[in-house]
Amino acid sequence: MSSPVFSEKTFSATYQRENAGVMTVNGTISRALILTSILVGFALYGAHLFANATDMGLMMNIVKGTAIAALVIAIVMMFKKEYAMPLSIVYAILEGVCLGIISMIFESTYNGIVFQALGLTIMVLFLMLFLYRFKIIRVTEKFRSVIIVATSAIFGMYLLSFVLGFFGINLPFLTGATPLAIGINVVVVIIASLNLLLDFDFIEKGAQNNLPKYFEWYSAFGLLVTLIWLYLELLKLLSKLNKR
Repeated sequence: MSSPVFSEKTFSATYQRENAGVMTVNGTISRALILTSILVGFALYGAHLFANATDMGLMMNIVKGTAIAALVIAIVMMFKKEYAMPLSIVYAILEGVCLGIISMIFESTYNGIVFQALGLTIMVLFLMLFLYRFKIIRVTEKFRSVIIVATSAIFGMYLLSFVLGFFGINLPFLTGATPLAIGINVVVVIIASLNLLLDFDFIEKGAQNNLPKYFEWYSAFGLLVTLIWLYLELLKLLSKLNKR
């Protein structure tokens, strides 16, 4: 996975369909803008739900429900890429509602943190695009392998934290505001940022290899996944820094 949804195996399989059209970079950008617009629209709806909520328990249940449903959609899409268009739209809707509520939870505690995280996310996106476009950082096989291993390790760490949470066990180096916790969060932000380079590389190679048209939606979805991850990590990092 480059973001958690891309795999190099994509290029070793035969996905071409007769008269299906082929993937292009511009087409992928258009799909990414569509998915981002849907995400933002439903994030505003999620924020509206939070602002008018009288039951915070219900809000947390909505967050958990939409997050789990989005994860299921993402897993299904990895195996059914030909359905990327409808599934990615559903994913953007679910994640939008979830992110809207989560963002308001942070905003209610740290005023202005959401706009700071959004601004940093956009800055990182364009910085990574600049580094990739001018080949300042090249996506080699070794680079890709290192980022995949690092991303997998982070996923494993968060999965362990999630499971332990059911038993009332918290990992302070993940949730606290200690120098160690902040340092780990910074490393995760860096790994999430570098995943964007792998996303750009996948999009470029997909177009070069004439993958089917539906890969525009799948690639846009993968890019969206990375951006959501990066945004959430920046939110957590900023909140930890505000606690100190």
